[in-house]
Amino acid sequence: MTPDPANPLIPASNNRPGDDPIFTLHGMATRRAAAGEDILNATLGALVEDDGSLAVMPSVHEALRNTSLDRASAYAPISGPPEFLAAVERDVFHGHGLQSKCIAVATPGGSGAIYNAVTNFLEPGQKALTSSYYWAPYDILTGLSDRGICTFNMFGADGNLDLVSFEESLHALIAEQGRALVILNSPCHNPTGYSFNEDEWRAVCDIMAKAADEGPVTLLIDFAYAKYAPEGDADWRDHVARILPKVPTIVAWSASKAFAQYGARVGALIALHEDDTIRDRIANAMGFTCRGTWSNCNHHGMIAIGEVLRDDKLHAAWDKDRARLVELLDARVVEFNRLAAKHNLHYPRYEGGFFVAVFSDNPQVTIKHMQDAGVFIVPLQGAVRVGLCATPKSKIPRLVEALAAGIEAAKQIPAS
Repeated sequence: MTPDPANPLIPASNNRPGDDPIFTLHGMATRRAAAGEDILNATLGALVEDDGSLAVMPSVHEALRNTSLDRASAYAPISGPPEFLAAVERDVFHGHGLQSKCIAVATPGGSGAIYNAVTNFLEPGQKALTSSYYWAPYDILTGLSDRGICTFNMFGADGNLDLVSFEESLHALIAEQGRALVILNSPCHNPTGYSFNEDEWRAVCDIMAKAADEGPVTLLIDFAYAKYAPEGDADWRDHVARILPKVPTIVAWSASKAFAQYGARVGALIALHEDDTIRDRIANAMGFTCRGTWSNCNHHGMIAIGEVLRDDKLHAAWDKDRARLVELLDARVVEFNRLAAKHNLHYPRYEGGFFVAVFSDNPQVTIKHMQDAGVFIVPLQGAVRVGLCATPKSKIPRLVEALAAGIEAAKQIPAS
């Protein structure tokens, strides 16, 4: 095809959407609210107080205020300040033996961490494997680098993780492309809210270790919502340590949710490997990717977050701030589960986290019906995503009523 001289875009970029679908829905809700409508906007992944204002952590703001301007204004090291990276590693591993086998680089939030991982652990044209319900930007983060996503069926007939589908899909992918990068988002999976239990983590790791006999297998844990995990959550670290000799593991860490700092764009990618030499190579590769994409991350944010993690007084204040927000969110989870049961809504095991996914015969009909009632949520394939993080507890009855009506409307017009 002859290029159009009036259009300088390459063909692949010619029909890109102008905005993320979730932010598009958020924009619709915001415009209707600004026009005076009573709108319930449960689209974005940002935690709000029960009065509707954005939830923030005073301890983090104290650290941001106390950062000197000359330090904050200077370039950060390409891979991130060493003291920040060391603090992040401690935050994830808490002295676990894995901490001695990791390296890390700074990234602009969890999105940057995932992009960095995809470009270094997959060849162009290859696909990462994740669950059939997944955070939609995985498509963009992999596709923009000429990689892609394929999925395994997330839930079996019993409502638990479909381990049979996971194993079959993993073996098929290795047979097709010679390697696999597995992206798992637990605890508090986005968009379903599902958290793996101890048996599921054990089985998943066993399956990957077995598959590693057929080709390189790397596990990527999306850790964005881990600080909101249900009480007594399964400890993935022991299972990862057990398979690490065969399955290198990387962790996408983000300050957005854990520190209620969505705009600071502070994150990190942590890589675990048994071999010192290979670990150094991974560090170089990930640092090289940093330089070739965003170069430096937000120095001000990294200094402040590092201080919160290192300073005993600030850390204690952060723990208290975060505990309050976890309690705030957990109260909504309990209320949602109570009311949803009355309406016989069907959704995966949900014990905590920003989102829950409710199954729908026709998600587009469900969300349109709800929008007519002034309630905004996000459509998925076979379900809808509900942001309880953005829903004050007092508005959950309205949310569930609208959701139940939308689900019922979808039954009348099933998806083709």
